[in-house]
Amino acid sequence: MIVTVTRSGGFAGLTKHGELDTSGEPDAAELEDAVRALGAKDLGSGRPQPDRYVYRLAVRDAQDEDATQHTVAEQDVDATTAWLLDRILSS
Repeated sequence: MIVTVTRSGGFAGLTKHGELDTSGEPDAAELEDAVRALGAKDLGSGRPQPDRYVYRLAVRDAQDEDATQHTVAEQDVDATTAWLLDRILSS
């Protein structure tokens, strides 16, 4: 599974980008579980608020060209999603 995250917004309006192929990670199962859980969560409106981040995720299988898209506003991020986003953005 390949997960791409783009974080935009915030006070300075900077953009940060990260991508992670879970197949090479020792915690691949935990990462993939967290990604799959995104589809089942009520992540809120996704509406940005002033000076807060917006995260855009694209999830695809290694062989698949089509990606599943998720948009998460900072105020809607729970602990598991925060861990996932941090893990991908720091890779």
